[in-house]
Amino acid sequence: MSVAFRRESDEEHKEPRFELPIPPGPNLVTPRGLALISAQVAHFAALAESAEDEEARKLAERDLRYWQTRETTAEVAAPATGESVAIGTRVAFTLNGAERTIEIVGHDEGDPAAGRIAFSAPLARAMIGAEAGDFTDFGGKADAIEILSIAPL
Repeated sequence: MSVAFRRESDEEHKEPRFELPIPPGPNLVTPRGLALISAQVAHFAALAESAEDEEARKLAERDLRYWQTRETTAEVAAPATGESVAIGTRVAFTLNGAERTIEIVGHDEGDPAAGRIAFSAPLARAMIGAEAGDFTDFGGKADAIEILSIAPL
């Protein structure tokens, strides 16, 4: 029989399952972010425990390892005062003539569609440390962002 038609098992043709990548740098979180991470740990622990087949259990355990690592390495950021842009603040600003509001949060809490961006995102990095009334550079443009207001979450 030709080697081209021989198949040892289905296992050799499956895509490999890699560990979920851990974002580089510190794992700063807001108190809300830490609670969300803890909820994910509980969720995936329950999934792994109740999995009906080996594949589902392995996937749940992989996700559980990720969330346990994130929970173990989480550092709750100092409470924001609202005097300057930092993790744990809601920022109103103008960019390209449009007014927007975002919340700056940890990696795992980020949800751009809901207006929450990670502190390591380029937009957040451009604003961190700025105060209300300041202009910051962004996207290669000088004074592209005007900070209108800052409030703690």
